[in-house]
Amino acid sequence: MLLNLLVKPGWVVVENMVQNRVGHASYGLFAALLNLALITAVVADLGLAQHTTKRIAITPDYLTEYFPTVLPLKAVLSGLFLVATVATGALLGYQGYTLTLLALIASVVLLTQFTGFLRGALQGYQRFNTDAVLSVLDKGLAMLLVLGALGVGAALTLSGYVLIRLAAALFTFVVLYALLARLYGRVRYRPRLAHARLVLRESLPLAFIALLYGLNERVDGLMLERLVSAKEAGYYAGAYRWVDAVMMYLWTILPLFFAKFAHAIARRDEQRTLLWFGQRIVTVPLLLICAFVLFRGEVLFWQFTRSTPAELLRMTWCVKLLFLNVLVHAFFAIYSTLLTSTGHERPVSWLVAGSIVLNIGLNLLLLPRYGALAAAADTLLCAVFVSGGYVWLVARRARLAVPWATLARLLLAFGLLCAVWWGLRWWLHTWWLEAGLAGVMYVGILFLTGNVRVAELRQLLQRK
Repeated sequence: MLLNLLVKPGWVVVENMVQNRVGHASYGLFAALLNLALITAVVADLGLAQHTTKRIAITPDYLTEYFPTVLPLKAVLSGLFLVATVATGALLGYQGYTLTLLALIASVVLLTQFTGFLRGALQGYQRFNTDAVLSVLDKGLAMLLVLGALGVGAALTLSGYVLIRLAAALFTFVVLYALLARLYGRVRYRPRLAHARLVLRESLPLAFIALLYGLNERVDGLMLERLVSAKEAGYYAGAYRWVDAVMMYLWTILPLFFAKFAHAIARRDEQRTLLWFGQRIVTVPLLLICAFVLFRGEVLFWQFTRSTPAELLRMTWCVKLLFLNVLVHAFFAIYSTLLTSTGHERPVSWLVAGSIVLNIGLNLLLLPRYGALAAAADTLLCAVFVSGGYVWLVARRARLAVPWATLARLLLAFGLLCAVWWGLRWWLHTWWLEAGLAGVMYVGILFLTGNVRVAELRQLLQRK
């Protein structure tokens, strides 16, 4: 966890440096190609990574029994992924140098995904410390290489950056493969058709969900570059990077509630208590972050020294719209977790599919005229659409009471926080003073609105 907290924020800073150096157009092209590779990456996995982690945790003998089949199957799927990605790129109009760049980026995604697949063995055998180091090794190494190149005054290009990412991903893959061979012995490839059929039958539902979520998240940047320009895609990528960084909080917290919801699947009272408690745990920290971005979003782009004031303004408006999307997820993402952990994956999948159709339709209509701002606004509208669906499904399918009073108190707290911050802006005109005072006053607002209670704090202290 500590390594993630150190490396991932550092990675955001390094990517900002790279985009500032190579320019918005070049980075926008890279982001579009990366999004394409991430969308088609489902072909290289088909849910095998999640399935393998789960099966090893349940049955330790799975590694020796099934890996002789799973590893060659994964290798074949990886080859198909590379071919499918380059072919899709050609169909979308990429050619020459850009198509070569796409092949290199797809190789980075492939190695990263294969590494994640092999890490499933470490996770299944409860080697979490080793897994934690390997989870950030590629990014940590890429950070050092990029900073080293910039430190010696090298002219960093887009091709150079992609090759650095490829070298870091390849090194991490080789280290992990060698480590697994040392710990558990070399796996001999002896594919069995019966094993392959069983594994694919169990993993394909996971692949379908991964495809939907990947497409929903990544299609905007790709369509923006294809329909408008690489520069507009660069503006969007620079803003969305901060969304990815902040959403890591959700992707860290929500899996914990996923396990708890699943464990309490037959006990509605316990599920309701978890939902009402989790609502505050998930939402409260993100409200402060969203308020900061809405009032001082321009601060996030301090590294873009080569951008014009107009470009900085465009990215600022883009990030503010995107953080309204984060605000919606802060309130309602936990409802998706509740549904998928209690056997309602199918309606959630249909809801996400509907969001994808809505998103693509809005993009086709609005992107050519409004560019990156339209992509951000479309993302927000789709978040509102799926969140409303989550709440309806929780009430109708899961038959749990939605904590409307808690939602109202949280919304009131956010409104008061915004009012306080608006007043501080008029008074102080200094972002770090505003943020510090707003943070202190936010604690008082949480007590005032009943989102945090003294009795609850006393209970927590007594448990410790």
